[in-house]
Amino acid sequence: MIHISFIPYFWLPTMASMASSSSFCNFKFRPKPNNGRSSASSLPRILFCQKHHDDIPTDQINRRELILRSSEIATIGAIFNFSGKKPDYLGVQKNPPALALCPATKNCVSTSENISDRTHYAPPWNYNPEGRKNPVSREEAMEELIDVLESTTPDKFTPRIVERKEDYIRVEYQSSILGLVDDVEFWFPPGKGSTVEYRSASRLGSFDFDVNRKRIKALRQELEKKGWASQDTI
Repeated sequence: MIHISFIPYFWLPTMASMASSSSFCNFKFRPKPNNGRSSASSLPRILFCQKHHDDIPTDQINRRELILRSSEIATIGAIFNFSGKKPDYLGVQKNPPALALCPATKNCVSTSENISDRTHYAPPWNYNPEGRKNPVSREEAMEELIDVLESTTPDKFTPRIVERKEDYIRVEYQSSILGLVDDVEFWFPPGKGSTVEYRSASRLGSFDFDVNRKRIKALRQELEKKGWASQDTI
């Protein structure tokens, strides 16, 4: 008799996440005994995958794996709630001070990523770039950012500012159809002049069809009208 194990459908995001990064998989076969003898026919019982992280620093791999595991748990726990659960790792990380890295899934961009990671990296902004005629303070820059956040909805998601500190803003963008939520963070790091770091990530799924990157681009273009600039274009 051949024994077949089924994979619950709610593990598919996990497998998709694994497939989105470089990996190799090996099938292990375990034939079910038949009258004391091994059956000649068998089906794969275990799928073993090991990820390869080429050209990514070790410290980023460890942080990324932790974030990926948290994202998968949130996906399973929120299977009947498309808004998902707010990840525990949001906010400014302590060591080193920075916004979180992205998981391996292709639905996140962050200024904390290595510049060589073209899937997840996005360049920081500068609210007082060289050539700005009327430089502003950090408080004034934050008000400019809030004005743009509240007036710009390029992806039809509704923005809601849920957390605001003197150097940090977190916004939840929610879709009108399924109620999907993306978490978008902005940080004004001390000691870095007029630099603004940011991170935009979907709570669920493995792909976003560049929604997060397009959102960041649309916000940046509106901020440029106020005098802001990017270190690079995306």
